[in-house]
Amino acid sequence: MATLNDDTLLQIGGREVLITHPAKLLIPEAKVTKLDLVNYYVAVAEGALRGAGGRPCVMVRYPDGIGGEFFFQKRAPAKRPDGVEVSTIRFPSGRSAEEVVPRHPADLAWMANLACLELHPHPVRADDLDHPDELRVDLDPVPGVAWPQIRQVARVVREVLADVGLTGWPKTSGSRGIHVLVRIQRRWTFDEVRRAALALAREVERRAPELATSAWWKEERHGVFVDYNQNAKDRTVSSAYSVRAKPDARVSAPVSWEELDACDPADFTLWTMPRRFQAIGDPHAAIDAQPQSLERLLELSARQEAEGQGDAPWPPHYRKAAGEPKRAAPSKARRDVPLIEVARADREAEASAAAEAWKAQHPKAAAHLEPADVLIDRMRGSSSLWYRVRINLTHVPPALRPRSPKAP
Repeated sequence: MATLNDDTLLQIGGREVLITHPAKLLIPEAKVTKLDLVNYYVAVAEGALRGAGGRPCVMVRYPDGIGGEFFFQKRAPAKRPDGVEVSTIRFPSGRSAEEVVPRHPADLAWMANLACLELHPHPVRADDLDHPDELRVDLDPVPGVAWPQIRQVARVVREVLADVGLTGWPKTSGSRGIHVLVRIQRRWTFDEVRRAALALAREVERRAPELATSAWWKEERHGVFVDYNQNAKDRTVSSAYSVRAKPDARVSAPVSWEELDACDPADFTLWTMPRRFQAIGDPHAAIDAQPQSLERLLELSARQEAEGQGDAPWPPHYRKAAGEPKRAAPSKARRDVPLIEVARADREAEASAAAEAWKAQHPKAAAHLEPADVLIDRMRGSSSLWYRVRINLTHVPPALRPRSPKAP
Protein backbone atom coordinates (compact mmCIF):
# COMPACT_ATOMS: atom_id res chain seq x y z
CA MET A 1 0.00 0.00 0.00
CA ALA A 2 1.31 3.42 -0.91
CA THR A 3 2.36 5.77 1.85
CA LEU A 4 1.54 9.47 1.93
CA ASN A 5 4.99 10.20 0.57
CA ASP A 6 4.38 8.17 -2.58
CA ASP A 7 2.19 8.86 -5.56
CA THR A 8 -1.19 7.36 -4.76
CA LEU A 9 -3.62 5.78 -7.21
CA LEU A 10 -7.26 6.13 -6.18
CA GLN A 11 -10.31 4.33 -7.53
CA ILE A 12 -13.17 6.85 -7.61
CA GLY A 13 -16.52 5.82 -9.04
CA GLY A 14 -14.96 3.36 -11.44
CA ARG A 15 -12.23 5.74 -12.60
CA GLU A 16 -8.57 5.90 -11.64
CA VAL A 17 -7.03 9.16 -10.44
CA LEU A 18 -3.30 9.47 -9.74
CA ILE A 19 -2.49 11.74 -6.79
CA THR A 20 1.05 13.08 -6.95
CA HIS A 21 2.90 14.24 -3.83
CA PRO A 22 -0.15 13.45 -1.66
CA ALA A 23 1.57 14.55 1.58
CA LYS A 24 2.26 18.06 0.28
CA LEU A 25 0.90 20.64 2.72
CA LEU A 26 -1.53 23.04 1.06
CA ILE A 27 -2.95 24.69 4.19
CA PRO A 28 -0.22 24.33 6.83
CA GLU A 29 -2.11 25.94 9.72
CA ALA A 30 -4.96 23.43 9.38
CA LYS A 31 -2.57 20.58 8.46
CA VAL A 32 -4.35 19.99 5.15
CA THR A 33 -2.41 17.93 2.62
CA LYS A 34 -3.17 17.46 -1.04
CA LEU A 35 -4.62 14.02 -0.30
CA ASP A 36 -6.84 15.57 2.37
CA LEU A 37 -8.14 18.02 -0.24
CA VAL A 38 -8.83 15.19 -2.68
CA ASN A 39 -10.63 13.14 -0.02
CA TYR A 40 -12.70 16.16 0.98
CA TYR A 41 -14.00 16.81 -2.52
CA VAL A 42 -14.80 13.13 -3.01
CA ALA A 43 -16.71 13.08 0.31
CA VAL A 44 -18.90 16.07 -0.62
CA ALA A 45 -18.94 15.41 -4.38
CA GLU A 46 -22.73 15.22 -4.64
CA GLY A 47 -23.11 18.74 -3.24
CA ALA A 48 -20.02 20.18 -4.91
CA LEU A 49 -21.20 18.93 -8.30
CA ARG A 50 -24.64 20.39 -7.66
CA GLY A 51 -22.93 23.76 -7.37
CA ALA A 52 -20.16 23.45 -9.98
CA GLY A 53 -20.99 20.36 -12.01
CA GLY A 54 -21.84 20.75 -15.66
CA ARG A 55 -20.50 24.30 -15.64
CA PRO A 56 -17.26 25.67 -17.10
CA CYS A 57 -14.99 26.35 -14.14
CA VAL A 58 -12.04 28.60 -13.46
CA MET A 59 -9.55 26.73 -11.30
CA VAL A 60 -7.87 28.71 -8.54
CA ARG A 61 -4.62 26.83 -8.00
CA TYR A 62 -2.15 26.99 -5.11
CA PRO A 63 0.73 24.74 -6.23
CA ASP A 64 2.87 25.73 -3.25
CA GLY A 65 0.03 25.96 -0.75
CA ILE A 66 -1.81 29.05 0.41
CA GLY A 67 1.44 30.68 1.53
CA GLY A 68 2.85 30.66 -1.99
CA GLU A 69 1.89 32.07 -5.34
CA PHE A 70 -1.53 31.24 -6.74
CA PHE A 71 -3.23 31.81 -10.06
CA PHE A 72 -6.56 31.65 -11.84
CA GLN A 73 -6.40 29.02 -14.56
CA LYS A 74 -9.07 29.51 -17.18
CA ARG A 75 -7.57 27.21 -19.79
CA ALA A 76 -7.80 23.49 -19.14
CA PRO A 77 -4.42 21.73 -19.03
CA ALA A 78 -3.46 20.21 -22.38
CA LYS A 79 -2.58 16.97 -20.60
CA ARG A 80 -5.74 15.79 -18.91
CA PRO A 81 -7.58 12.50 -18.51
CA ASP A 82 -9.75 11.43 -21.42
CA GLY A 83 -12.90 11.64 -19.33
CA VAL A 84 -12.48 15.32 -18.39
CA GLU A 85 -14.89 17.51 -20.37
CA VAL A 86 -14.09 21.04 -21.52
CA SER A 87 -16.19 23.88 -22.92
CA THR A 88 -15.11 26.94 -24.88
CA ILE A 89 -15.87 30.18 -23.05
CA ARG A 90 -15.67 33.48 -24.93
CA PHE A 91 -14.78 36.50 -22.81
CA PRO A 92 -15.81 40.16 -23.19
CA SER A 93 -12.22 40.89 -24.25
CA GLY A 94 -12.73 38.79 -27.37
CA ARG A 95 -10.43 35.99 -26.18
CA SER A 96 -11.61 32.46 -25.57
CA ALA A 97 -10.52 29.46 -23.52
CA GLU A 98 -11.42 25.84 -23.07
CA GLU A 99 -12.42 25.51 -19.41
CA VAL A 100 -12.87 22.36 -17.34
CA VAL A 101 -16.45 21.15 -16.89
CA PRO A 102 -16.53 18.75 -13.91
CA ARG A 103 -19.28 16.12 -13.95
CA HIS A 104 -17.89 13.23 -11.89
CA PRO A 105 -16.29 12.91 -8.43
CA ALA A 106 -13.11 11.80 -10.22
CA ASP A 107 -13.02 15.16 -12.02
CA LEU A 108 -13.04 16.96 -8.67
CA ALA A 109 -10.26 14.69 -7.42
CA TRP A 110 -8.18 15.38 -10.54
CA MET A 111 -8.66 19.13 -10.08
CA ALA A 112 -7.69 18.85 -6.40
CA ASN A 113 -4.54 16.99 -7.43
CA LEU A 114 -3.62 20.16 -9.37
CA ALA A 115 -3.84 22.01 -6.02
CA CYS A 116 -7.09 23.61 -7.11
CA LEU A 117 -8.54 24.66 -3.78
CA GLU A 118 -11.37 26.85 -5.05
CA LEU A 119 -14.05 26.00 -7.60
CA HIS A 120 -15.21 29.06 -9.54
CA PRO A 121 -17.98 28.02 -11.96
CA HIS A 122 -19.67 30.30 -14.46
CA PRO A 123 -23.44 30.75 -13.94
CA VAL A 124 -24.21 28.80 -17.13
CA ARG A 125 -24.44 25.16 -18.15
CA ALA A 126 -22.04 23.78 -20.73
CA ASP A 127 -24.89 23.11 -23.17
CA ASP A 128 -25.99 26.77 -23.24
CA LEU A 129 -23.26 29.31 -22.56
CA ASP A 130 -25.34 32.39 -23.42
CA HIS A 131 -28.20 32.08 -20.94
CA PRO A 132 -27.40 31.92 -17.21
CA ASP A 133 -29.42 29.59 -15.03
CA GLU A 134 -28.32 31.26 -11.81
CA LEU A 135 -28.67 34.77 -10.44
CA ARG A 136 -26.01 35.37 -7.79
CA VAL A 137 -26.50 37.77 -4.89
CA ASP A 138 -23.08 38.46 -3.39
CA LEU A 139 -23.14 40.25 -0.02
CA ASP A 140 -19.69 41.77 0.45
CA PRO A 141 -19.16 43.61 3.77
CA VAL A 142 -16.87 46.62 4.02
CA PRO A 143 -14.10 46.34 6.65
CA GLY A 144 -15.42 46.47 10.19
CA VAL A 145 -18.89 45.11 9.42
CA ALA A 146 -19.71 42.17 11.70
CA TRP A 147 -21.44 38.93 10.80
CA PRO A 148 -24.82 39.84 12.41
CA GLN A 149 -25.22 42.80 10.05
CA ILE A 150 -24.44 40.65 7.02
CA ARG A 151 -27.15 38.23 8.13
CA GLN A 152 -29.58 41.14 8.52
CA VAL A 153 -28.96 42.17 4.94
CA ALA A 154 -29.41 38.58 3.79
CA ARG A 155 -32.85 38.57 5.40
CA VAL A 156 -33.73 41.75 3.48
CA VAL A 157 -32.57 40.01 0.30
CA ARG A 158 -34.88 37.13 1.12
CA GLU A 159 -37.81 39.52 1.58
CA VAL A 160 -37.17 41.28 -1.72
CA LEU A 161 -36.88 37.98 -3.56
CA ALA A 162 -40.12 36.73 -2.02
CA ASP A 163 -41.92 39.90 -3.08
CA VAL A 164 -41.01 39.22 -6.72
CA GLY A 165 -41.84 35.53 -6.51
CA LEU A 166 -38.32 34.17 -6.17
CA THR A 167 -36.70 31.73 -3.74
CA GLY A 168 -33.10 32.25 -2.70
CA TRP A 169 -30.71 29.62 -1.39
CA PRO A 170 -28.12 31.03 1.06
CA LYS A 171 -24.58 29.88 1.66
CA THR A 172 -21.59 31.29 3.46
CA SER A 173 -18.99 32.58 1.02
CA GLY A 174 -16.20 30.86 2.93
CA SER A 175 -14.72 34.28 3.64
CA ARG A 176 -16.60 37.18 5.26
CA GLY A 177 -19.75 37.35 3.16
CA ILE A 178 -22.91 35.52 2.15
CA HIS A 179 -24.06 34.34 -1.26
CA VAL A 180 -27.73 33.90 -2.09
CA LEU A 181 -28.33 31.80 -5.22
CA VAL A 182 -31.48 31.88 -7.35
CA ARG A 183 -32.00 29.17 -9.95
CA ILE A 184 -33.63 30.77 -12.99
CA GLN A 185 -35.06 29.67 -16.30
CA ARG A 186 -32.56 29.86 -19.14
CA ARG A 187 -34.42 32.61 -21.00
CA TRP A 188 -32.38 35.73 -20.30
CA THR A 189 -29.00 37.06 -21.42
CA PHE A 190 -26.13 37.94 -19.12
CA ASP A 191 -26.97 41.64 -19.46
CA GLU A 192 -30.60 41.04 -18.49
CA VAL A 193 -29.63 38.92 -15.48
CA ARG A 194 -27.15 41.57 -14.37
CA ARG A 195 -29.85 44.24 -14.74
CA ALA A 196 -32.18 42.15 -12.56
CA ALA A 197 -29.43 41.82 -9.95
CA LEU A 198 -28.91 45.59 -10.01
CA ALA A 199 -32.62 46.15 -9.43
CA LEU A 200 -32.53 43.79 -6.47
CA ALA A 201 -29.45 45.51 -5.02
CA ARG A 202 -31.11 48.93 -5.27
CA GLU A 203 -34.29 47.66 -3.63
CA VAL A 204 -32.32 46.10 -0.77
CA GLU A 205 -30.55 49.42 -0.29
CA ARG A 206 -33.88 51.29 -0.35
CA ARG A 207 -35.31 49.06 2.37
CA ALA A 208 -32.18 49.01 4.55
CA PRO A 209 -30.21 52.17 3.74
CA GLU A 210 -28.20 52.08 6.96
CA LEU A 211 -27.16 48.47 6.47
CA ALA A 212 -26.63 47.95 2.74
CA THR A 213 -25.42 49.72 -0.38
CA SER A 214 -25.47 49.22 -4.13
CA ALA A 215 -22.66 51.77 -4.68
CA TRP A 216 -20.00 50.35 -6.98
CA TRP A 217 -17.15 52.65 -5.92
CA LYS A 218 -15.58 51.54 -2.67
CA GLU A 219 -15.12 55.08 -1.41
CA GLU A 220 -18.91 55.49 -1.49
CA ARG A 221 -19.80 52.21 0.21
CA HIS A 222 -20.93 51.51 3.72
CA GLY A 223 -22.24 48.43 5.46
CA VAL A 224 -22.75 45.50 3.10
CA PHE A 225 -22.27 45.91 -0.65
CA VAL A 226 -24.78 43.99 -2.77
CA ASP A 227 -22.47 43.21 -5.69
CA TYR A 228 -24.70 43.16 -8.76
CA ASN A 229 -21.68 42.96 -11.08
CA GLN A 230 -21.03 39.37 -10.06
CA ASN A 231 -23.70 38.63 -12.67
CA ALA A 232 -21.76 40.19 -15.54
CA LYS A 233 -20.43 37.77 -18.15
CA ASP A 234 -17.06 36.23 -17.20
CA ARG A 235 -17.50 36.86 -13.46
CA THR A 236 -17.35 33.87 -11.14
CA VAL A 237 -17.73 33.24 -7.42
CA SER A 238 -16.69 30.32 -5.25
CA SER A 239 -19.29 27.59 -5.48
CA ALA A 240 -21.02 25.56 -2.80
CA TYR A 241 -18.57 23.34 -0.86
CA SER A 242 -15.58 25.13 -2.38
CA VAL A 243 -12.55 25.24 -0.09
CA ARG A 244 -11.18 28.75 0.44
CA ALA A 245 -7.58 29.80 0.92
CA LYS A 246 -7.98 30.50 4.63
CA PRO A 247 -5.72 29.29 7.45
CA ASP A 248 -8.58 27.35 9.03
CA ALA A 249 -9.47 25.60 5.72
CA ARG A 250 -12.87 27.23 5.69
CA VAL A 251 -15.38 26.24 3.00
CA SER A 252 -18.37 27.85 1.33
CA ALA A 253 -21.26 26.17 3.13
CA PRO A 254 -24.86 25.83 1.93
CA VAL A 255 -27.24 26.49 4.81
CA SER A 256 -30.97 26.84 5.36
CA TRP A 257 -32.40 30.26 6.14
CA GLU A 258 -33.11 29.12 9.69
CA GLU A 259 -29.56 27.90 10.14
CA LEU A 260 -28.14 31.14 8.74
CA ASP A 261 -29.59 32.98 11.73
CA ALA A 262 -27.52 30.90 14.16
CA CYS A 263 -24.40 29.72 12.36
CA ASP A 264 -20.85 31.04 12.35
CA PRO A 265 -18.89 30.79 9.06
CA ALA A 266 -15.93 29.40 11.02
CA ASP A 267 -18.05 26.33 11.83
CA PHE A 268 -17.65 25.05 8.27
CA THR A 269 -14.22 23.72 7.35
CA LEU A 270 -12.67 20.99 5.23
CA TRP A 271 -12.54 18.87 8.38
CA THR A 272 -16.10 19.42 9.61
CA MET A 273 -18.07 19.52 6.36
CA PRO A 274 -17.87 15.81 5.40
CA ARG A 275 -19.37 14.79 8.76
CA ARG A 276 -22.07 17.41 8.37
CA PHE A 277 -22.81 16.28 4.81
CA GLN A 278 -23.11 12.67 5.92
CA ALA A 279 -25.39 13.61 8.81
CA ILE A 280 -27.81 16.07 7.17
CA GLY A 281 -27.15 15.89 3.44
CA ASP A 282 -27.11 18.97 1.24
CA PRO A 283 -29.35 21.86 2.35
CA HIS A 284 -29.48 22.89 -1.33
CA ALA A 285 -30.61 19.46 -2.54
CA ALA A 286 -33.83 20.88 -4.05
CA ILE A 287 -32.29 23.97 -5.66
CA ASP A 288 -32.73 22.62 -9.20
CA ALA A 289 -36.30 21.40 -8.72
CA GLN A 290 -38.06 24.43 -10.18
CA PRO A 291 -36.19 27.09 -12.19
CA GLN A 292 -37.78 30.49 -11.63
CA SER A 293 -38.77 33.52 -13.67
CA LEU A 294 -37.04 36.91 -13.58
CA GLU A 295 -40.01 38.74 -15.10
CA ARG A 296 -41.16 40.51 -11.94
CA LEU A 297 -37.62 41.49 -10.97
CA LEU A 298 -37.09 42.91 -14.46
CA GLU A 299 -40.37 44.79 -14.08
CA LEU A 300 -38.90 46.33 -10.92
CA SER A 301 -35.84 47.27 -12.96
CA ALA A 302 -38.04 48.98 -15.56
CA ARG A 303 -39.80 50.96 -12.83
CA GLN A 304 -36.49 52.04 -11.38
CA GLU A 305 -35.30 53.14 -14.81
CA ALA A 306 -38.51 55.14 -15.36
CA GLU A 307 -37.78 56.88 -12.05
CA GLY A 308 -34.34 57.93 -13.30
CA GLN A 309 -32.18 55.04 -12.08
CA GLY A 310 -30.38 53.93 -15.20
CA ASP A 311 -27.43 51.63 -15.54
CA ALA A 312 -24.67 51.48 -12.93
CA PRO A 313 -20.89 51.14 -13.44
CA TRP A 314 -19.52 47.93 -14.89
CA PRO A 315 -16.20 46.34 -13.91
CA PRO A 316 -13.25 48.22 -15.41
CA HIS A 317 -12.24 45.72 -18.12
CA TYR A 318 -15.69 45.68 -19.76
CA ARG A 319 -16.57 47.77 -22.76
CA LYS A 320 -18.52 50.92 -22.03
CA ALA A 321 -22.20 50.00 -21.96
CA ALA A 322 -25.00 52.08 -23.44
CA GLY A 323 -26.47 54.26 -20.70
CA GLU A 324 -23.67 53.50 -18.27
CA PRO A 325 -22.69 56.49 -16.11
CA LYS A 326 -19.21 57.93 -16.21
CA ARG A 327 -16.78 55.17 -15.33
CA ALA A 328 -14.54 57.07 -12.95
CA ALA A 329 -14.29 56.97 -9.19
CA PRO A 330 -15.85 60.00 -7.51
CA SER A 331 -12.49 60.90 -5.99
CA LYS A 332 -11.11 61.39 -9.51
CA ALA A 333 -14.01 63.59 -10.51
CA ARG A 334 -13.87 65.57 -7.27
CA ARG A 335 -10.48 66.94 -6.39
CA ASP A 336 -11.60 67.67 -2.82
CA VAL A 337 -11.83 64.00 -1.81
CA PRO A 338 -8.73 63.29 0.33
CA LEU A 339 -8.04 59.72 -0.76
CA ILE A 340 -4.49 58.39 -0.48
CA GLU A 341 -2.86 55.12 -1.46
CA VAL A 342 -0.69 53.70 1.31
CA ALA A 343 0.37 50.22 0.17
CA ARG A 344 0.18 47.43 -2.38
CA ALA A 345 0.31 43.72 -1.58
CA ASP A 346 0.10 40.31 -3.18
CA ARG A 347 -2.19 38.90 -0.50
CA GLU A 348 -5.34 40.15 1.19
CA ALA A 349 -3.87 39.37 4.62
CA GLU A 350 -0.76 41.39 3.76
CA ALA A 351 -2.95 44.27 2.59
CA SER A 352 -4.93 44.19 5.84
CA ALA A 353 -1.67 44.14 7.81
CA ALA A 354 -0.42 47.12 5.81
CA ALA A 355 -3.58 49.06 6.64
CA GLU A 356 -3.16 48.27 10.34
CA ALA A 357 0.50 49.29 10.16
CA TRP A 358 -0.49 52.63 8.61
CA LYS A 359 -3.04 53.23 11.38
CA ALA A 360 -0.43 52.39 14.02
CA GLN A 361 1.97 54.84 12.40
CA HIS A 362 -0.68 57.59 12.33
CA PRO A 363 -2.80 57.01 15.47
CA LYS A 364 -4.26 60.51 15.64
CA ALA A 365 -5.57 60.30 12.10
CA ALA A 366 -6.67 56.70 12.55
CA ALA A 367 -8.82 57.65 15.54
CA HIS A 368 -11.12 59.56 13.18
CA LEU A 369 -11.50 56.83 10.55
CA GLU A 370 -14.71 54.94 10.03
CA PRO A 371 -14.55 51.28 8.92
CA ALA A 372 -15.49 52.15 5.34
CA ASP A 373 -12.62 54.64 5.12
CA VAL A 374 -10.09 51.82 4.79
CA LEU A 375 -10.32 50.61 1.20
CA ILE A 376 -8.68 47.33 0.26
CA ASP A 377 -9.18 46.98 -3.47
CA ARG A 378 -8.85 43.59 -5.13
CA MET A 379 -7.15 44.25 -8.45
CA ARG A 380 -7.65 41.32 -10.79
CA GLY A 381 -5.42 40.70 -13.78
CA SER A 382 -5.87 38.02 -16.43
CA SER A 383 -4.67 35.24 -14.13
CA SER A 384 -3.71 36.74 -10.77
CA LEU A 385 -4.74 39.15 -8.04
CA TRP A 386 -3.05 41.93 -6.16
CA TYR A 387 -4.36 44.32 -3.52
CA ARG A 388 -4.27 48.10 -3.24
CA VAL A 389 -4.70 49.80 0.14
CA ARG A 390 -6.22 53.27 0.20
CA ILE A 391 -7.34 55.52 3.05
CA ASN A 392 -10.20 58.01 2.77
CA LEU A 393 -9.29 60.94 5.03
CA THR A 394 -12.64 62.72 4.72
CA HIS A 395 -13.42 62.25 8.42
CA VAL A 396 -9.91 63.24 9.52
CA PRO A 397 -9.40 66.94 10.38
CA PRO A 398 -7.16 68.56 7.73
CA ALA A 399 -4.44 69.35 10.25
CA LEU A 400 -4.11 65.65 11.12
CA ARG A 401 -4.05 64.27 7.58
CA PRO A 402 -0.78 62.51 6.71
CA ARG A 403 0.60 62.92 3.24
CA SER A 404 0.36 60.13 0.76
CA PRO A 405 3.49 57.97 0.78
CA LYS A 406 5.57 57.85 -2.35
CA ALA A 407 4.27 55.45 -4.96
CA PRO A 408 5.90 52.01 -4.76
